[in-house]
Amino acid sequence: MREVTLMEMLDARESRAMEQQRLLRKFRTPLLCFTMNIPGPVKDSPLIRRAFAFGCDVLEHRLPKSGILYSASHCAVTGCEAMYAVNMDALSLKKLTTAIEEETALGRLFDMDVLDAQGNKLDRALVGGGNRDCIVCGAAGRGCASRRSHSVGQLQQAVQRILREHFAREDAKRIGAWAVQSLLDEVCTTPKPGLVDRRNCGSHKDMDIFTFLASAAALAPYFQKCAQTGMETAGCAPEETFRQLRREGLQAEQDMYRATGGVNTHKGAIFTMGILCGAAGRLWDPESRWNAAALFREVSAMTRIPMQEDLRSSSGDTTGQRLYLQRGIPGIRGEAARGLPSVEKIGLPTYYACLKQGLDHNAAGAITLLHLIAKVEDTNMLARGGAEGAAEGAAWAAELLKEAPFPALAEIENLDSQFIRRNLSPGGCADLLAAVYFVDKLTTQSR
Repeated sequence: MREVTLMEMLDARESRAMEQQRLLRKFRTPLLCFTMNIPGPVKDSPLIRRAFAFGCDVLEHRLPKSGILYSASHCAVTGCEAMYAVNMDALSLKKLTTAIEEETALGRLFDMDVLDAQGNKLDRALVGGGNRDCIVCGAAGRGCASRRSHSVGQLQQAVQRILREHFAREDAKRIGAWAVQSLLDEVCTTPKPGLVDRRNCGSHKDMDIFTFLASAAALAPYFQKCAQTGMETAGCAPEETFRQLRREGLQAEQDMYRATGGVNTHKGAIFTMGILCGAAGRLWDPESRWNAAALFREVSAMTRIPMQEDLRSSSGDTTGQRLYLQRGIPGIRGEAARGLPSVEKIGLPTYYACLKQGLDHNAAGAITLLHLIAKVEDTNMLARGGAEGAAEGAAWAAELLKEAPFPALAEIENLDSQFIRRNLSPGGCADLLAAVYFVDKLTTQSR
């Protein structure tokens, strides 16, 4: 990030004024010029650009679509700048931009100047806006600026705080939304052998797709909280984050049961997805995307010690604990402690291979699930079908994939019927499929 010179700033200001005059002559409508209020010699950075893009997005959603006659934006060492020629009353436009500047802390860094069709700059006071408060101490008006009460370093720190706090909130919401969407994607993926989907209820008699929708909606606040917890504990030992997430997870289970009338739809997902959201929070950086390999390493770092403690002290109260005591199968605890290798090494590569073949999201997910069933020791399958039934179900999936690496959905529907007759339900693999969907969204849709 290079420091800007005074001459560069003066040249940029002159170019902006010339462009404003050109646009006023051409369109003869009010003009909106949006820049960022960034003190100090560094006017451009990935985080500043992200804030600027956020501001442009807000503007373009608020302005009447038919009223935008012209728009252009660019970012340079002198800062970010956007211009809009808008066919609307100048006073109404100033009222709109002033509201955007004042409705969030981030808006304090927005400079949205409005010129009327004659080129006169409208003052904030015309629409009830006053002088803007100091970003360092919050004092009203321009007193701090006129007296130079704060150093450039203090101003820069305040800007960074505003930027980071804003995007921490935004990204925690996005992480939570991606988690819920991934659960919805999983239940809607059809067909799925033995599982609830859009076609049928699989091997289940106590739940349907609507039960899952109600459960996912109830869990939305939990996933956002997991991301926030990860952000807030990023400076702590990884296992401390997990311990805090576990407390949140116990409450989430109660929320799930209330939403479903006592049916366990997402207990496994509360564990797996909650850990992933927490890991995403720990690795959060407002300037860059998440990296899948780093995410899986963080999951392992968070859970390795607690999961070892859990398995050593297994009491046999849950199905997973009984299977560990009887057969030494660590289940999802062992999967998490190793960094979700089934998601990283099986799920994601299969999903992307399917998409590369031109398959749609639904078909890619259905085939990815088959690969997980064929290769992962699913404790839900063991609980419902015993060792023989679980082995049989995995063998059916493996046989179908051997015949056709990308089987038709009709073939998977036939396998669904076999699973239902055998009362098999690979719920653990379904949770891993949801995790595949989530990691894909996290690493490809961010920024």
